[in-house]
Amino acid sequence: MTDKRNFEIVYDTELPGTPERVWEAVTKDTPAWMFPTDEWPAVRTVDEYPAHLVSRMEGPDGWFNQLEHVLEPLDGGRARLHYVHSGIFADNWDEQYDGASKHTEFYLHTLGQYLKYFDARPVVFTDIQAPAASQAPDGFARLKKAMGVDGSATGDTVELKLDGVGRLSGEVDFSNENFLGLRTADAMYRFFGRNAFGAPVGMTVHDFSGRGDSEATAKDWGGFLGKVFA
Repeated sequence: MTDKRNFEIVYDTELPGTPERVWEAVTKDTPAWMFPTDEWPAVRTVDEYPAHLVSRMEGPDGWFNQLEHVLEPLDGGRARLHYVHSGIFADNWDEQYDGASKHTEFYLHTLGQYLKYFDARPVVFTDIQAPAASQAPDGFARLKKAMGVDGSATGDTVELKLDGVGRLSGEVDFSNENFLGLRTADAMYRFFGRNAFGAPVGMTVHDFSGRGDSEATAKDWGGFLGKVFA
């Protein structure tokens, strides 16, 4: 029997960008802070620029996935975002809901980092998955230890030298038991402890340097992750 139930994830935050800039980021610039969504067959059921956007995908048997963004201008070129992700999970409801709700905080934090430090700069996006061995309960902890950031907290400055990747100099902009964000002068590195949600550890690189090469980035980081979880 399929465990098919509705879910709703609600998140409110303030962002360092006008409603117009946030709108651009969530509609066109998603590779800069999340992942490319231009292939999604979503329909805008509400499209009131730059204040209210609802995008919805529907499928068989009542399945749907919907994202709502409500934006209000604040003083100082900032915006208040009311975000609602709703839909239906068909399997492993508790695990899927736990993963989706925790990812939401990290993605929207990364959106804020993009708007503050890299807004409107061209990006090269790369997604890298760790080997299946990273699904072990200690998978994410092993990665942070191998990188030398297991004792780091949000706001810490780090100087890393990673085998096959090279030097990384920047700041830990997000850190908890499931996620890690590193921001350098020209890139954001996002690490996902998806082993807690039944999947391999993953990472994304958002390169704003103007010299980004997705194939080379995937090769270098893939090699590093392969050694960590060999």
